[in-house]
Amino acid sequence: MLWIKAFHIVFVASWFAGLFYMPRIFVNLAMVPADSHAERERLLLMAHKLYRFMSLLMIPALGLGVWLWMENFQGFNRGWLHLKLVLVLGAVGYHHVCRSILRGFELQANRRSHRWFRVFNEVSVLLFAAIVVLVVVKPF
Repeated sequence: MLWIKAFHIVFVASWFAGLFYMPRIFVNLAMVPADSHAERERLLLMAHKLYRFMSLLMIPALGLGVWLWMENFQGFNRGWLHLKLVLVLGAVGYHHVCRSILRGFELQANRRSHRWFRVFNEVSVLLFAAIVVLVVVKPF
């Protein structure tokens, strides 16, 4: 089980690295001047590759997490675990929102400022910090 836990941590950390960086690309895309097609296309290509890669990382992260949960299943009486699962669903939702935002940039339909994306970027950091605290501290 320690191997499963180790790989779960590696995949979660790697997936979240993508979730941390994708909004930074959005910040740059939001700041690209309208006449800078090459820069826009380069950033879109980077975002596509990153999204594909972080999607591939998300799958084993979630799968290994389910495996750990099933191996250590002790009922549903652990409140910290309920909140952690809600936050994990929030991270999956955030992942899919990134895809939706990327589609908006592809269609040149973005109406948000680079400042909005800077704040949006912090959501993944807060999710990651809360999940780690819940798993390590188990406050309730």
